Formats: sequence, C-alpha cells, structure tokens
Amino acid sequence: MSLTLYMHPLAAYCHKALIALYENDTPFHPHVVDLMDEASRTAFYKLWPIGKFPVLNDNARGCLVPESSIIIEYLAQHYPGKTALIPTDADDAREVRFRDRFYDHYVSEPMQKVITDRLRPKAESDTLGVAQARDKLRTALDLIEREFERDAGNRPWAAGAHFSMADCAAAPGLFFINLSILPLDDSHPHTAAYLLRLMQRPSFARVLREAQPYMHMVPRETVDA
Repeated sequence: MSLTLYMHPLAAYCHKALIALYENDTPFHPHVVDLMDEASRTAFYKLWPIGKFPVLNDNARGCLVPESSIIIEYLAQHYPGKTALIPTDADDAREVRFRDRFYDHYVSEPMQKVITDRLRPKAESDTLGVAQARDKLRTALDLIEREFERDAGNRPWAAGAHFSMADCAAAPGLFFINLSILPLDDSHPHTAAYLLRLMQRPSFARVLREAQPYMHMVPRETVDA
C-alpha cells in the first residue's frame, strides 16, 4: 500500500478526496491529523508547511500531492478504477472541472466560514465575513436549485448523467449546510433530493459512517440564512 492520505474525518475537502478513493476501491492508509496535538501538528507541517489537508503521499512514486481536486486528478491518472471521475472527452472534462470549482469556492468555502466562525470566541467573530459567506451560499444554492429543477429527471448528478469529481466536491459542502446552516428540504427541494442521492452513494455513505463519531463536534445550531 503506497498511498497515505493525511486527513481529518470532519474536514469537507478530506471527504471529497475520500469519496474518490472509495469510489474506485483504491487501497490507501488514512492518517488522521490532530491539529490540537503538538506532535501531530508538527509532523504534518514538516511534511506540508502550508498545513492544510488533505495531502496524499505516494511513496511508490515519490510524490506528495496536496489539494483535493489535484489528488483526484492524480488518482485518475495513476490509479484509475471503475468510476471515471474525470471524463475522457475534453468538453465533458471541462464541465466537470468547472462544477468542481463551483462547489469548492461557492459552496464548501462559505459553508466553512459560517461554521468555523461559531467556534470562535464571541468577541472575535467575523460578523461581516459571515454575512458575506451567507450571501454567497444563498446565491450558489439558488443556482443549483434552478439547474436541478430545469433538468429534473435528466441530470441526476452535478455534471450530467454520470457521477464525477464534481459530485465528490458537492457532497460534503451540501451535507454540512443541510446539517448545520440551512435545512434544504423546504427551501431547495431539488437540491435536497440531489443530496439524498449523494448520501445514498456507497462511497459517500462510507465517509459519513466513518465521520459519525466526530459529528458531535460540528456546531448544530441553525441560523436562518
């Protein structure tokens, strides 16, 4: 087993990489990084001074691969499996990469801003930043809802008929939004139905099972967006 994934079971971008690994039954060793533990934190920063996970270490090829999208691209190139997460057709691949970026930048990133701000002392909260993140989330969710409503029945996944890297990106962001920020059933029913399909996908279901012991750490209070 040459692959080691440095990760945390609650991190959205780690979920994204894990979905890709589980989709293709790719053998790897999960290495949980505890940033609250000095030894674990120091060892991880020595490996990757930027200090953000996930990071994939491929001992066999001597490659250190940071960033969830790049990890998925790397796996598709060097450890392909039954699920082609990036299409071979150039136009289809561009669409998948666009939607991957969309879900990362406009769904997962503002989701993290809202949730992590709740962990700060009240005097250090970023009221303006959270408000801006909520506005970005609202816009992104409305766009997603309109697309799934327009293509109802014809587009089960983020980029079309086939599960892809875009769905790996969408799953964790939408899950944590629904869990801790804005329940999607009433406000965005087509997006909620898409999230249910994602949660029923065996790869993401496994990620959620493994994260369950840590879920109590996620601030659950629901704030109207």
